[in-house]
Amino acid sequence: MQPLADKLRPDDFSLLAGQAHLLGDSGILNRILKSKTIPSLILWGPAGCGKTTIAKILAKKSGCYFEILMATSSGAPELKKLFASAEKRKQDGKSTILLVDEIHYFRKNQQDLFLPYVESGTIILIGATTENPSFELNSALLSRCRVLVLKPLETQALELIARRSEEIENKKLPLKKDARETLYAMASGDGRYLLNMCEELFELKTDKKLSSDELIKVLQKRSPIYDKKQDAHYNLISALHKSIRGSDVNAALYWCARMMTAGEHPHYILRRLIRMALEDIGCADPNALVQVNAAKNAYDFLGSPEGDLAITQAVVYLANAPKSNAQDIAHHKAYESAKQNNSLEPPKHILNAPTKLMKEQEYGKGYVYDHDTPYCFSGQDYFPEKMGRQEYYRPNERGFERDITKRMQYWKHLREKINSK
Repeated sequence: MQPLADKLRPDDFSLLAGQAHLLGDSGILNRILKSKTIPSLILWGPAGCGKTTIAKILAKKSGCYFEILMATSSGAPELKKLFASAEKRKQDGKSTILLVDEIHYFRKNQQDLFLPYVESGTIILIGATTENPSFELNSALLSRCRVLVLKPLETQALELIARRSEEIENKKLPLKKDARETLYAMASGDGRYLLNMCEELFELKTDKKLSSDELIKVLQKRSPIYDKKQDAHYNLISALHKSIRGSDVNAALYWCARMMTAGEHPHYILRRLIRMALEDIGCADPNALVQVNAAKNAYDFLGSPEGDLAITQAVVYLANAPKSNAQDIAHHKAYESAKQNNSLEPPKHILNAPTKLMKEQEYGKGYVYDHDTPYCFSGQDYFPEKMGRQEYYRPNERGFERDITKRMQYWKHLREKINSK
């Protein structure tokens, strides 16, 4: 029995659901067909967005011979056989389009095998990948291909696919309106997964229309699209970080929940929260770091699922805390200054003099013990003499940093007063 996804696979770009930015009269895909010269392409996009379909349409419309290779189950021997066959076809005047599915699974040295054949035009390579090609593909191969970015299918495109499936099967999906919306949400922009679910629903022997809750019970809930070593991992932690930085507690809670339900290790999230407390909050609210460390201790003590609430509390606290990157900026400025002035000695008055020779060299001479002064502040200079005073830390007028600003201004005024005498 032919799968529904194969029955509905478009054979023309006009029938392709979604990817409007690549289609239409002015779209790059139609421009490629009109030019009658198919370049090597990298199709980068999530599962079920139409990468294979696009490659098949290009091959059919251009009259090229079409080959598909799965990178997950192939290696150098298979590639060499394909290249040899493509060489013979080229001699006969026929071009070969080679679709390599999940091309990022090929190691960098395996990717090098494509270079001479792409360069000579023996094959027109179409690499399909769900991963960022900038990180996963050789720069040499990438420079010989045009990268097209495909997007997850939006609700309108998913609805079009569902309607077409009803037409070809000559039956309606047994769903109420709210259930149809849930069905599209469950598909997560994946047209192939949507058709697989439609296939299951068509096989149900029922005249009853399912509600949203009933649909979820009938269909196997999809596992979140997430891999700790892939883009989704970094995209979600980036979303969490920026939501907290932007003081959007509800968005932060959502992204944190997305990572937790996808199986991210709580310690990874906690480590990143500690970084956020230091980088984006700092001394605007010194308690932020205390709260995250407390959350880690609570999680380690309770474990999941009880300890998950401690992570939620830390996210809520950080998102609502006053923000300042002043100490992060100061950190980088101080390190840069240290690299540029890495051979200057401290001023002699703050050097220890444990030996007679050191004392003769005036180590420690003139040092004033701050606790012996009226203000517990000597006002002495602690920078290298050739460097002069520097200013790295400039607190913002937010949260506790307002108080730090007042203190720094007080020390500055007092230093000027003491040194003017």
